[in-house]
Amino acid sequence: MGVTYHESGGAGPRIFTSRLPMHFQWPEFLWALLLLPLAVLAYLTALRRRRRTALAYPSLMLIRPALGRAQRVRRHIPPVLMLLAWAAVLIGLARPTARVTLPADYMTLVLAMDVSRSMLAEDVEPSRIKAAQAAAKAFVQDLPTNVRMGIVTFAGNAQVVQQVTDNRDELSAAIDRFELQRATATGSGLLVALNTLLPDSGIDLESVLYGSDFRHYGNWGAGPTRPLEKRESTTAAKKEVAPVPVGSYTAGAIVLLSDGRRTTGPDPAAAAKLAAQRGVRVYTVAFGTPNGFIPGAEGWSFYARVDEEALQEVARITGAEFFRAANAADLKQVYEHLSSKFALEKRDTEITALFAAAAFLLVLLAAGLSLRWYRR
Repeated sequence: MGVTYHESGGAGPRIFTSRLPMHFQWPEFLWALLLLPLAVLAYLTALRRRRRTALAYPSLMLIRPALGRAQRVRRHIPPVLMLLAWAAVLIGLARPTARVTLPADYMTLVLAMDVSRSMLAEDVEPSRIKAAQAAAKAFVQDLPTNVRMGIVTFAGNAQVVQQVTDNRDELSAAIDRFELQRATATGSGLLVALNTLLPDSGIDLESVLYGSDFRHYGNWGAGPTRPLEKRESTTAAKKEVAPVPVGSYTAGAIVLLSDGRRTTGPDPAAAAKLAAQRGVRVYTVAFGTPNGFIPGAEGWSFYARVDEEALQEVARITGAEFFRAANAADLKQVYEHLSSKFALEKRDTEITALFAAAAFLLVLLAAGLSLRWYRR
């Protein structure tokens, strides 16, 4: 499963996607398709034998005009239909599955928003934070009625500003309450969002976010490092979580928006691996321009560059999509795409019944044509 990149800006979003083909749960049954050429050979052999044993007429020239070309062709149609029916039956035995688009069931989204001070940058009018808030509120109002939502903010640390709810007014009010802080702990935001989506995910947030040896997480700080997955497996042993296929969790997802690079907290790539083990997709949005500039913030002026590579990696690990938004209009377009995506989801669905139905209809058609044309 590959990551899909959506690049906004310029002439509009460009989409690069990879799609899984139809596959089979019992592919060994496909070897039975080799019997079909043998059936064709048997049919041709039977035709030759019929010609040899046919009655001798004074002249075939008297019969062929009466039969006509259509008559000679249509006698092969019922056998061909039966052959196709057998092919459908054999393919059905292999239990084919295909990715189809279906209406989503009741879903839960968690929006993780960067509220670091880099969101003061004015490369997006009137500022990154104001534009992000406006677009997020529009996103909330446009969500399908079967989608609930929770909101997490992260800067130096992460917190839940709105528990999961289907009340759109409460969600909009929570977005208005955003307060900017120093630093950017992208990994913390992702972990809190994951725990909000899956409270029984087995992650010990207190140890991860506030433990005395927090400096050992990921690869921040100058001291020795310990992988987040390993630390999580020891502190969160209270609940064993068996890994599942990437992207297999269809009851919810995380949307993470950031405009800067991580300066503290767990490595977001390590946090993404925990989400991937639980089948949760993390859709990431890089917001802002490469030269975002914050004038005079607390007596200092500095550039705020988006870390697109880290966000792309998070989306890739979790089997989700990465979006780039350089302005408010781009961000609105990204949210509109996400809103429609969560209304309809793609699932791997077994389609054996379709092949069985096709085989049944082909047999009926062959029998009907044979009775109509030849009374047998």
